[in-house]
Amino acid sequence: MPDTSSALSASTPGNDLHHTLLRLVAESDPGLLAYFGGAELRCAFANARYASFAGHTVDSIVGLTPPEALGQEAWTRVQPHVERCLQGHTVRYLREHPLPRGGHRVVEVQLIPHQATLQTPPVGLMVRIDDITEQWQAERAVRESNERIRKFTEATEEAVVFHQQGRIVDGNLALERLTGYALDELRGHPTLDFVAPAYRAAAEAYVQAGREDPYEAAITHRDGRTIPVEIVGKTMPLHGTSYRVAILRDISLRKQAQERSAFMALHDVLTQLPNRRSLLEQLAQRITRARRQGRQIAVLLLDLDHFRTVNESLGHLAGDHLLCGVAGRLLAALGADDLLARLGGDQFVAVLDPLEPPGDATATAAAERLRDALRTPFELAGMPVTVTSSVGIGLFPVHAGTGDALLRCADAALHHARRIGPGMVQCYDPAMDSRALEILQRERLLREAIATGAFVLHFQPQTDLRTGELCGLEALVRWRHPHRGIVGPQEFIGFCEARGLISPIGRWVLREACRQMKAWLDAGWPQVPVAVNLSALEFRQRDMVAEVAEVLQSTGLPPSCLEIELTESVLMHPEDGAQDTLNALKALGVRIAIDDFGTGYSSLAYLKRYPLDQIKIDRSFVMDTPDNADDVAIVTAIVQMARSLQLQTVAEGVETQAQVELLRALGCDICQGHVVAAPMEAAALAAWWEAWQAGGMARARRSSPPPPSALGRPQ
Repeated sequence: MPDTSSALSASTPGNDLHHTLLRLVAESDPGLLAYFGGAELRCAFANARYASFAGHTVDSIVGLTPPEALGQEAWTRVQPHVERCLQGHTVRYLREHPLPRGGHRVVEVQLIPHQATLQTPPVGLMVRIDDITEQWQAERAVRESNERIRKFTEATEEAVVFHQQGRIVDGNLALERLTGYALDELRGHPTLDFVAPAYRAAAEAYVQAGREDPYEAAITHRDGRTIPVEIVGKTMPLHGTSYRVAILRDISLRKQAQERSAFMALHDVLTQLPNRRSLLEQLAQRITRARRQGRQIAVLLLDLDHFRTVNESLGHLAGDHLLCGVAGRLLAALGADDLLARLGGDQFVAVLDPLEPPGDATATAAAERLRDALRTPFELAGMPVTVTSSVGIGLFPVHAGTGDALLRCADAALHHARRIGPGMVQCYDPAMDSRALEILQRERLLREAIATGAFVLHFQPQTDLRTGELCGLEALVRWRHPHRGIVGPQEFIGFCEARGLISPIGRWVLREACRQMKAWLDAGWPQVPVAVNLSALEFRQRDMVAEVAEVLQSTGLPPSCLEIELTESVLMHPEDGAQDTLNALKALGVRIAIDDFGTGYSSLAYLKRYPLDQIKIDRSFVMDTPDNADDVAIVTAIVQMARSLQLQTVAEGVETQAQVELLRALGCDICQGHVVAAPMEAAALAAWWEAWQAGGMARARRSSPPPPSALGRPQ
């Protein structure tokens, strides 16, 4: 290889000018320039920037070989590139250049071969080095940003689509899942091809307007499904133009939840039938059409007879199964255009529309058909259960002109049907409104009585059949009716339970009985228990343990002086927690008695299971003794069973001395009835007690006031 360094450095006037111009150009160039030639590739020329870059001056670097100019370590790295250049190839590569004080710069190196002709081998090479640190950092930032975007688009469950001038440029894997197409199949296609037809106009307008707010549309999947999506579009700049990126979120679950919420707002959760709100809306629409067309509509209100018995005996799950089964049978028995709804509880409403004339006869026949559809026993908890239904009917426009009014008419007819007996069908008659008004009036008066405390307690003594001593009192509530005077419990207790009014009355009775008993104890009366009746409904709804404990503490009554009387139905359902409650009451020291024994289940099993102190023989078995042999046998059996279980027996409704003698002979423990004293207010009972102490049983019986005729002989 010829030595070009001497040629570049020869000093002639022409060469000097040429060399000066070359130096001027080289120093003006922002790059680092140098020329290496000759057999040993000695440096023949370098601008100041290159010389400084290599650690030399312009003069000192001339004549140095690459290893001498760059150092052996740097030469080892660049030698492969130099050898490639000397083979006639222009070489371009990047490398990091360390700085003396730490850090480094990124430089781009170009090696350009110097050839006399294209057919001759290179005689040297031109080196150009450019500092591209800023550019490289910017490009790296772009690359990293693109990488982050790529990873994000692949990681997100939301579909990402890039499109320009309406055609898809790119997307992510979620887009493939959303559409069912591979990216290669999507690229180049108009975006609107994959938008459901109903939403294409809105999507096109959205893009043309350059909007960036979210909107809802739908995508057509490859398999034909329509998938609801929420779309957010953004306009992104690109080399003086722009493209759009759209984020598509599958909102199928949200739509399903919204639809479910909308459905549940208008339907019953259990049976999936329309609820009251939906019924009234649909009924209003049907009434409007019927009025316009001159047609009739019938509203049938159905109520299952004794449904509570199913819940109490088999549990609420069985009750739910029964309601679903009833709904299915009623739907099957109705026409295709008729409507069935559930109002709640065990009440269903059927709307017959259209109703063939004559309306009342057609509606009654349909009601009987619905009632008969329920006669086949249902299978619940492994046993057959037969259900009957009472039905009330209201007709449009005969009875009322609005949905609410029709339901009121049907409800009045239903109440009338239930008074007649289970399984009855009644069509509305205006005379029924008086009964409905009577019920409303009674409820209003009882609510006022609760608010004003218009109740009073009567007490009936209980005496020991062997000694004649006072051994207990039973507290019996009475209502001071504003028009009728004192009213017995048989006329309002059941009504209050049905209307949810029993709890405040029960609380008052418990507190007042304990307060009065404590006052009598303080006055020197014997320490005997006062009995307070609790219904099954009260026992389940109230926290009786906490309530009894608080009343005993606040009144100061000893726990042994309080007796809780329960009916047998309370004890028949251990899953309701009755045993735990009774054990807790017993732990307080309270006595527990079973009232009206013999009229219900009379099961020896629960008598053994629960912590009882006393059973009360129902008055119906006592009234005809000693003349009725069957009653005598029943009373005998009850007394013997109670004695074997170490329970006291109380005979209720004892009225004659002959009954007293028989009960004493049978081994009954306690007597309660008019033979001792009728129920009386506290003041009268105090007078009776003085007479009882002074004159004995016979004198007390003669001096006790007769029972009020309006009350009969309530217990």
